Amino acid sequence: MRSPSDDRTARARIRDEALTLFAAHGPDAVTVRDIAAAAGVSPALVLRHYGSKDGLREAVDEHVARTFEAMLEQVSNPAETGPFDAAALPAMTHAVIDLLPADSAIPGYLGRMLLTGGPKGSVLFGRLHAASRDTLARMADAGHADPGADPDVRAAFLLANDLAVLLLRPRLQEILGVDPLSSAGMRRWGAEALSIYRNGLGGNATQI
Repeated sequence: MRSPSDDRTARARIRDEALTLFAAHGPDAVTVRDIAAAAGVSPALVLRHYGSKDGLREAVDEHVARTFEAMLEQVSNPAETGPFDAAALPAMTHAVIDLLPADSAIPGYLGRMLLTGGPKGSVLFGRLHAASRDTLARMADAGHADPGADPDVRAAFLLANDLAVLLLRPRLQEILGVDPLSSAGMRRWGAEALSIYRNGLGGNATQI
């Protein structure tokens, strides 16, 4: 599977460098010249591709949302016995690592945008919730999930769980001794997550 960050055309390089700078400093503190310098292009080329910094910021948000949607699609694709079976863990691990490598700026950007991003952060969160809701609906249609009495709340609950791993990644690594989004961390984190989703918090966890 190809990660969106693998596309390193000039346009994609500008977007990726903007994402990194926005994550580190916040969009308001970054100029078009900063982005151009980081991407190794002229400010004029940035504007030629995106029209303005606002246009570039919208492209960054689109890239982040599409990456999250791709991750949800990959991890919800069921194994023969369902997406919460132990057999689904290797594919889930591969999908997350492929889409969110260790140096990805997406977790940092999401942290800034969702907590302090104002109206644009609200729009991005709405997009992510819609993706979570659509994923839940697909899984329910396939007989792999219960949408619950209130699908909007259930989708928001699942989204909050997913985002918590991204936003709290450094703190989780401190207490667990392993990056939860690394290969080893995903095996450990994913095993528990799948067990909870499969058996419920009060069920008998199956060793993976």
